[in-house]
Amino acid sequence: MFAIDQLRKTFKAPGNVTVNAVDGISLDVETGKLITLLGPSGCGKTTTLRCLAGLERPEAGRIVIAGETVCDVENGVFVPPSDRGIGMVFQSYAIWPHMTVFENVAFPLRVARERKYSSAEIKDKVARALDMVRMSGYENRPSTQLSGGQQQRLAFARGLVREPKILLLDEPLSNLDAKLREQMRVELKRLQKGLGVTTVYVTHDQSEALALSDEIAVFNAGRIIQRGSPQEIYRHPKSQFVADFIGSANFLKGMVKEAAGETALVETPHGVFRCNLGQTIAVGQSVLVSARPEDFVLYDKPPGEGLNVLAGRIVHRVFLGEVVDYLIDIGEGEIRVRVKPEFDFRIGQKVHIGVAPQKCVALPS
Repeated sequence: MFAIDQLRKTFKAPGNVTVNAVDGISLDVETGKLITLLGPSGCGKTTTLRCLAGLERPEAGRIVIAGETVCDVENGVFVPPSDRGIGMVFQSYAIWPHMTVFENVAFPLRVARERKYSSAEIKDKVARALDMVRMSGYENRPSTQLSGGQQQRLAFARGLVREPKILLLDEPLSNLDAKLREQMRVELKRLQKGLGVTTVYVTHDQSEALALSDEIAVFNAGRIIQRGSPQEIYRHPKSQFVADFIGSANFLKGMVKEAAGETALVETPHGVFRCNLGQTIAVGQSVLVSARPEDFVLYDKPPGEGLNVLAGRIVHRVFLGEVVDYLIDIGEGEIRVRVKPEFDFRIGQKVHIGVAPQKCVALPS
């Protein structure tokens, strides 16, 4: 549906310092997919989205949407946002407070430059858009009398009313409370799959990215450092940054003792660990062994063979309802372990921690 090639965008920071907001990224997305641009603040994800929308002019690169070149810096091509066939939902929703729900959704149709819509067409398209987001019957309500969730649905309806080729979403759930945000993730996924509209979703929330995406592109310092399915990104990170940013991760320092194919033996201060390899790593190279808190199992005595095992003492315990988080002192650092509440251990108790080799990944340190 769209392709970005060698996109570059810079800004001037205080002190006349040039910041590479987007540093030569390339990205292509299939029709009907939802891709999330994920990363910390200032990593370039929103700037990439705004370049795709035509709200920023890049210094280099090319953007193609549905076979049409909408930006080509080298050849002087720049198609304005209104002619790119996109729908966009902003973090603030940008709802007109003096308009009704109907007029807010109808606004993109009334100002469209590619064609003039009749009153009957506008009424029909607005009705369909509101039905998609389950807001039929709210047409005459002032937009100021909507709840946060209703305002967000209204913003989606306005973004969809022109049947865009691409829907661009810039952290659209960030203003909602936690429970409503979780509900709206389900609604958004249902809506996107039902319509089959290609969607680009920008967020710094890892749980949103994992729940919504067909693919995730992890950004850092203006570059894409890993791209893949949610499962690939979570289970097979290729760097410490990705492992640490997506969910929670524990890290142990070590050195590769043996390497064969996609597995390795890593010498750590706590013994030899068998691990998967995040990427090609040579024997003798320093690495970090990464494992997720939920992949560890706590034992009150040494477990059987086949696991990587650590010994330690519980120093902190947090009950979170469906899980309990334990912080365990292992002598040279601490390990976070997440287990079901029926496995009850006390603070100060000495324990053994086991983790399956296939749940451990060796990463360049």
